[in-house]
Amino acid sequence: MARPMGPVRLRRTNYVTLFIGAILCVFIIYFLSHNGSSSQPATANRPPTRKPAAKSSLIGERPPVRRFNLNNVTITPDPIGNRENVLILTPMARFYQEYWDNLLKLQYPRELVTLGFILPKNKEGNAATTALQAQITKTQKGPAKERFRSVIIERQDFDPPLTSQDESERHKMENQKARRASMSRARNSLLFTTLGADTSWVLWLDSDIIETPPTLIQDLAAHDKPIIVPNCYQRYTDPETGKPAERPYDFNSWQDSPTAQEIASKMGPDDIILEGYSEMATYRALMAYMAEKEDEKNLEVPLDGVGGTALLVKADVHRDGAMFPPFPFYHLIETEGFAKMARRLGWHATGLPNYKVYHYNE
Repeated sequence: MARPMGPVRLRRTNYVTLFIGAILCVFIIYFLSHNGSSSQPATANRPPTRKPAAKSSLIGERPPVRRFNLNNVTITPDPIGNRENVLILTPMARFYQEYWDNLLKLQYPRELVTLGFILPKNKEGNAATTALQAQITKTQKGPAKERFRSVIIERQDFDPPLTSQDESERHKMENQKARRASMSRARNSLLFTTLGADTSWVLWLDSDIIETPPTLIQDLAAHDKPIIVPNCYQRYTDPETGKPAERPYDFNSWQDSPTAQEIASKMGPDDIILEGYSEMATYRALMAYMAEKEDEKNLEVPLDGVGGTALLVKADVHRDGAMFPPFPFYHLIETEGFAKMARRLGWHATGLPNYKVYHYNE
């Protein structure tokens, strides 16, 4: 006989478990339906992520964009009063301490002056570079008010045509075309790489000019001429009297003559006229022989050719394209060719026969 069962106890339903189960079911259904409706992974529409490029240790921060309005660059007879920047350019084969000492005597605010030098890559050029760098370092490490705005030193990327820079060798007639073509290339290289957008004046000053008035820049600029050149002389001791004397040195500043023009008309396209040689008498009027009254230093004469021992040029003349032709240009070359090229561009040269600078006497 079966034993009657007692009352049955039912377990209490756990509603928390049911709730969690329901959520999981909904999540699974949603995931399956969403995955089935898309044929591409979810990441397909995302833009590709790029790793940030590592900054090169050789490239610094990009410089800011600088804007210059050349209409605001003044070129006036009062360069100091108008705070006008001057670029002094010197092709240098040898270093003369007297040149540097005279440069430091120039009474123009150095914060407005940039110096530019170009030297040949040979033994003499290396020695000159070493001596020049020593003087520059000494000056630029001195008091702030005595430092130049900037200094640029360049080395020529071509060999000089002459192995010797002795005065007698430099001035041989047969060496002139090659020597002055090389000088033109050096001048142009220096000019094209240093002329700034804010430069007002360019003073070409040879490395063997050892004596000038300390007010050279402002004296020449006061004439307000696009191209102006003083007379270059040389001091020496007269062998007959034993007394100090002076003589003309630079014969490249001149007024043209019919004789010179006739000589040019008979020349071949690659020939050049040279001044100061008896073998080629041009009968030009040379500024070297026009010096008369030293108290009339402001006397002006028009010129057709100029020398480059000391030459002040308005920067706009160079910006217009006037440079130093290293090739025969109307049978002229280097500084004389520059004067001719400038004239073709509408700029005229002026000379000061009684205003003198002095060349080193070897």
